[in-house]
Amino acid sequence: MDEINKFSKRVIRYANLGTSAGSIAYKFLETKFLNKEHEKNAMELKTILGGLKGPIMKIAQLLSTVPDLLPEEYVKELAKLQSNAPPMGWNFVRRRMKNELGFNWLDSFDSFEKQPFAAASLGQVHRAEHKGEQIVCKLQYPDMNSIVEADINQLKLIFSIYKKFDSSIDTTEIQKEISVRIKEELSYLQEQKHIKLFQLIFDKSKEIKIPKVYETISTNRLISMNYLIGKKLLNFKKHSHRLRQNIAKNMFKAWYYPFYNYGIIHGDPHLGNYLSDDKGNIKLLDFGCIRIFKPSFVKGVIDLYYAIKQNNQDLAVHAYESWGFENISKDLIDILNIWAKFLYSPLMEDKIRKMQDTNSSTYGAEAASKVHKELKKIGGVKPPREFVFMDRAAIGLGSVFLHLDAKLNWYKLFHELISGFSEKDLNKRQQNALKNVKMGYNF
Repeated sequence: MDEINKFSKRVIRYANLGTSAGSIAYKFLETKFLNKEHEKNAMELKTILGGLKGPIMKIAQLLSTVPDLLPEEYVKELAKLQSNAPPMGWNFVRRRMKNELGFNWLDSFDSFEKQPFAAASLGQVHRAEHKGEQIVCKLQYPDMNSIVEADINQLKLIFSIYKKFDSSIDTTEIQKEISVRIKEELSYLQEQKHIKLFQLIFDKSKEIKIPKVYETISTNRLISMNYLIGKKLLNFKKHSHRLRQNIAKNMFKAWYYPFYNYGIIHGDPHLGNYLSDDKGNIKLLDFGCIRIFKPSFVKGVIDLYYAIKQNNQDLAVHAYESWGFENISKDLIDILNIWAKFLYSPLMEDKIRKMQDTNSSTYGAEAASKVHKELKKIGGVKPPREFVFMDRAAIGLGSVFLHLDAKLNWYKLFHELISGFSEKDLNKRQQNALKNVKMGYNF
């Protein structure tokens, strides 16, 4: 009890500082320790976080995708988060642009709109015109390095609270992965390389459009890109099933073609990161959150699919080990397969169907809850770092397909992607692509 009391005081001290992660930590502790209702706390958290600049919103979204890491009510509310942060004023924008492009920065543009066009997690977006072309400029908020460090430090607090009350999921590697990826997003030069990667991957595609970067007016804190015309996904919910099918099919391709052919995945499929048009073509907008995997990991994803389909225990063990899971036992395999079967289920049958059999707004809550309970019985599991963004992409896309309510032959789409898969060929394509954009990667 003394230990918990000391821990409570530490959490309250953070919460009193008014910090976003501290607020999460305090609410979580309050719910776990005092058995208060989740729903009210979760809604308050969404209100607290929804108006914040910085990566804590993205961290919260990430936490909501790890199976049953948070109560169902928290998942529902955190999944709704969008950045509603108040914009930087024009005088502030002028100073920031001067820092990036020099005193005469405005001479680089035919026009530059004073009011931001959109908000991003680390900055805001302004429309402009450059040499007769319509463009957008994503300008990073000031002092984001310090904000990121503060949020990451408090993320450790959240996970330490979780560990005190629940040992079913060892969050050590999850914490490391989120920290590395969030820091990576601070570099807009890195994001420009990500854009070039996707330009290379979809060079011949008519359905997937990638923005063009204007390097002479881009820096490590500013990206200038051509303006892509399209509408948000929710605008298409009541359109024809044929159009919704096309959007869903192209979304599937936009996320999984790079993964199975280059070992690269866009880790953030939330509703603000892409547009569609009246033909169902996809325009990708944000490339800060990109994850590159070892070819052996990609092969493991395919191996696990066949292991489940063929009920092959040895192949399942091999697949999970290639993902990075350790101390594999029969009990752990059985539990992990509950979640895997849920994610792979739409790909198992050669027929036209919805991505999910249910229209439940809590994607996979029942499966996640069952996994969580069973993990507790065997002493928990330590998910590898690679699991975080792969799982996030699957859950995020599942939510997209749920909104579209489209029926497709997902089995056929999947098998077209993995047909003739070769780990050696993937490795060669990946290395050539990374070399082409002058990008190294530490797996």
